[in-house]
Amino acid sequence: MLRSRWMGAAMVWVACGLCIAAPEPDAGVANSVPVDSESSGELDFEAALAALEAEEAQASADPWEGFNRRVFAFNDRLDAYLLKPIAKGYQAVTPRLLDQGVTNFFGNLGEVSVVTNDLLQGKLGQASRDGLRFLVNSTIGFFGLFDVAGRIGLRANNEDFGQTLAVWGVPSGPYLVLPFLGPSSVRGSAALVPESQLSPLRYTEDEALGYQLLGLDVVDTRADLLSAEEVVRGDRYIFVRDAYLQRREFLIQDGQVEDEFDF
Repeated sequence: MLRSRWMGAAMVWVACGLCIAAPEPDAGVANSVPVDSESSGELDFEAALAALEAEEAQASADPWEGFNRRVFAFNDRLDAYLLKPIAKGYQAVTPRLLDQGVTNFFGNLGEVSVVTNDLLQGKLGQASRDGLRFLVNSTIGFFGLFDVAGRIGLRANNEDFGQTLAVWGVPSGPYLVLPFLGPSSVRGSAALVPESQLSPLRYTEDEALGYQLLGLDVVDTRADLLSAEEVVRGDRYIFVRDAYLQRREFLIQDGQVEDEFDF
């Protein structure tokens, strides 16, 4: 669950970074083109109207921004002083092949949740493929350490109970930043409890081992995001919020959405 949350945001951050890095139009060329004053006025009005609509949309999606920013700042400090240094140390001492194996292992455990939510959303064909993916990687892939299924065309999907609630018609509700867990929404927060019940780590006989594996999953996930955070620009809070909301909409719509980034 944590891996899905962080990795999803990272994918969006990278996409946003490419947009941010795009070169600005050459000022000299722009100034050399004659501009009709009436057309310019219409464009200015349309741009102002679009900006106003965007601000209203952001306000409706994030009415608790004051509270969210305080929690975001707390999470950011916790990450800077604790999680990020641990992740850097982990990355420094862990061979790349082993690091990938750990990532694959926890990703394979997450297939239990994916298959369950496939079924709850009525995606029977995808559920059968994801179930086969889990079976192949758990056996031939040596408990998921190797992504054998991916090599034979069984690509990984991303489904969680938050997406299932969306398919069932439950509205998202306002954007919400959770302590320790990060970006979410009212709907996403409600999905955390049932989603946590689907984690195989909850059912390990050795409780201490379960917590150790959970900690390793968090550290490994954070280490995988060290390079992705370099693309963040401007107001970090707004960047992460918009990236999260866009990513969640992308997942809920199974990728059938237009790119509406506005940074």
